[in-house]
Amino acid sequence: MRRSLVGFKMHFAMNYNLNQIPERTTKPRESGFTMVMDKGQSIREVEDMIDISGDFIDIVKLGWATSFVTKNLKEKLAVYKSAGIPVYLGGTLFKTFVARGQFEDYRKVLDEFGLEHAEVSDGSLEMNHDEKCGYISTLSKQVTVLSEVGSKDAAKIIPPYKWIEQMTTELEAGAWKVIGEARESGNVGLFRDSGEVRQGLVEEILTQIPSEKILWEAPQKAQQVWFIKLIGANVNLGNIAPNEVIPLETIRLGLRGDTFFHFLDK
Repeated sequence: MRRSLVGFKMHFAMNYNLNQIPERTTKPRESGFTMVMDKGQSIREVEDMIDISGDFIDIVKLGWATSFVTKNLKEKLAVYKSAGIPVYLGGTLFKTFVARGQFEDYRKVLDEFGLEHAEVSDGSLEMNHDEKCGYISTLSKQVTVLSEVGSKDAAKIIPPYKWIEQMTTELEAGAWKVIGEARESGNVGLFRDSGEVRQGLVEEILTQIPSEKILWEAPQKAQQVWFIKLIGANVNLGNIAPNEVIPLETIRLGLRGDTFFHFLDK
């Protein structure tokens, strides 16, 4: 029988004592965010994921336009809501509505499904940046907006100053956080096609944009390690697979080989 998560509350606790563990922010967090990508999990899979790793999940994205074909969508969203985990629809869905001249219909969908967050993205759609900021401004009066910066086209290299300019204006337009584009695969935008981080790009962005305002898409372990070593345990990371939430938390805490010595007193 499916267990109910109504009134379910998370109680974060370690199972035993360890010294020299970096301090983690607690929910609701402004930094140290973990955004999970749900690519079509069943309700039972969502319940199991929340049961074992809900303490570490701050927000969930229903990838691209999977919500259009997801069975029992309202019931699934209710499971997340009962656990206090907000959900938003992938940026591709936003672009799907805009490309069809159905922006107002998109707004109605947000209301119909009781969603309190939305992503504005232009990564695979040619859109004037002022127009994008207009969408952010309009939606920010209705929901909490995350806006994605960067291109899904691996051949399109955006210079650092342009990333900074767009992130700045999108935050000014009403975005709560800006997302550094990487796609599900982690080989565009912030990363080279090999998955290697564009180090100079990230470091330059951080000279102008506060780290707590950026959600870095980092689906690959090596990328997660890189950001944690650069910014710390409480860096915002996204596009995390459901079965990688707890492994990521151990990386944040220096409990995996990749960051084992990073948080130990020298």
